[in-house]
Amino acid sequence: MSAVRRRLRSLALLELINIPLWGWAAFGALGLPATALDLAGFALFALLLAEGAGYWLAKLCQTGRTVPGLWFFRAARLINPVLLAAGLILTVTGRAWAGLFFTGFAVLEHVNYFHVQLMYDNRADLRRLARRGFRRSHLARDLAA
Repeated sequence: MSAVRRRLRSLALLELINIPLWGWAAFGALGLPATALDLAGFALFALLLAEGAGYWLAKLCQTGRTVPGLWFFRAARLINPVLLAAGLILTVTGRAWAGLFFTGFAVLEHVNYFHVQLMYDNRADLRRLARRGFRRSHLARDLAA
């Protein structure tokens, strides 16, 4: 298996693992409240991580120039901001701080996937960030193509 395919599989798997891991850490280990609004914030966070995993899996399955299922990501790019804005409003007004944390994290994930790459996890990426600044995310480039 090529290094690129291993990397794509790893990215997808890590996004999926993070969903139950963060849920357990927040609501189990830390004992944060699991109110409806807190869980709604977590659900938005989980949705964005699942979308990210779906994108990396679609990239893994890509055989030609087009990523399979781009229609889904085009729709998500439009729907996510509405859901995230509603989540922010509800968690702030309801003072659901765990939900607000997760909704804020989901906003960052949306930006990371659909607009500008925010995550840099290797030396080459960090050097590029230091030299050239932020770059468009992979998904944003695929949606623009």
